[in-house]
Amino acid sequence: MSNLESILVEWDKPDFYNKIEKLSNKHSMSGFLKNNKDTELRVREIVAKVGEYGDKALVDFTAKFDSVNLLPSEFQVSIKEMEKAHREMDKSLLASLCKAIENVREYQSEIFVGSKNNSDRIRYRPLNRVGLCIPGASAPLPSTVIMTAVPAIVAGVKEIVVISPPRHEGSINPVILGLCFELGIKEVYRIGGAQAVAALAWGTETIKKVDKIVGPGNDYVQLAKKEVFGLVDMDSFAGPSDVLIVADDNANPAWVAADMLSQAEHNPGSAILVTHSKSLAKAVCEELDIQVANLSRSKETLECLLKYSAIVCVENVEDMLDFANRFAAEHLEVQCGDKSHLVADKIDNAGAIFIGNYTPVATGDYWAGPSHTLPTRQTTKYFSPLSSNDFIKSSSIIEYSKEKLQMSSDDITRIAMVEGLDAHAKSISIRCK
Repeated sequence: MSNLESILVEWDKPDFYNKIEKLSNKHSMSGFLKNNKDTELRVREIVAKVGEYGDKALVDFTAKFDSVNLLPSEFQVSIKEMEKAHREMDKSLLASLCKAIENVREYQSEIFVGSKNNSDRIRYRPLNRVGLCIPGASAPLPSTVIMTAVPAIVAGVKEIVVISPPRHEGSINPVILGLCFELGIKEVYRIGGAQAVAALAWGTETIKKVDKIVGPGNDYVQLAKKEVFGLVDMDSFAGPSDVLIVADDNANPAWVAADMLSQAEHNPGSAILVTHSKSLAKAVCEELDIQVANLSRSKETLECLLKYSAIVCVENVEDMLDFANRFAAEHLEVQCGDKSHLVADKIDNAGAIFIGNYTPVATGDYWAGPSHTLPTRQTTKYFSPLSSNDFIKSSSIIEYSKEKLQMSSDDITRIAMVEGLDAHAKSISIRCK
């Protein structure tokens, strides 16, 4: 028996909802917060110290957490260094990244409400200054730069700041730096973690505070964003990546397995298949066993499958839909043949929806146009994907003539007086004598 057979389960109706709740708790925001009280306290202390000691705290925390000794004058990457990284980038890679930039720019411009909806009733303006969190993984993550920076550029943000931990030879991977130069980003800081988020929120001697912080990161980064919310705005509380695949016999089991593995390789990452087809469930399980052995990160991906993933076989389509709406996935794939659109339309809670057999999550991760910065931990019930519309704010526009004020004065005064606010009432009556 393969180890992976343990992730294949059949759910009958009597205990269906309890089982969804139990599986969901592994991935939910409430489950995370309940189990990370100590981390939350440590993050709170980091944020407070950066607020009090500024650059000195950044120096100390960068040495402690990243084992890199920097002076405040060394936090910012020079334009010269960024230009050099851009000049030395692989030309084929740069060309592909530029195509991705244009795809994202086109999509984000199409959905942007700011320039289309200014009127005499409401006015939209871009945020002035935003901070982008770019993870400092062992490999560069240029797609995250594109998916956070381009929506802000489309919205008209004047100042875009990138923070990323110095994990590449004491600095930031040159692919990231070269891409920032391509996008015209002039402020890049080789600091990361909760301390960098705090620096963006409070401001320090060398880093000016921002209006909003967006982008992924580890639990320390996300808890820091939560801690500074109110000092600045944030996008959402993002955690480990997840995919939920809703599929029937029209799906290709090898492709479904490949899509599950593409999330599990994040480690942590969650990959769930829900289907009413027992034959598909079994075939996908067999494919996972075959494919995982051939991955470069085979051991870690297998561990992630066993710990966080599942193949759930339910009774019918209604149960599949119920599961999907309750699970509220970050990535939702629907592979149900010619019924895929119909099924997708009935699922309300998902960050990004990938319809059909030829739309794996990777199309959204790198290319299609929507940002891959998505709400996780089942927060798609109330958070939305990052977009150009997250980088604007609105002001209500109110203008009354003397005649219009006089027509409304009695009603306004009556409401003000019942609230005991006679000065409010008098600000009306003094104009209507």
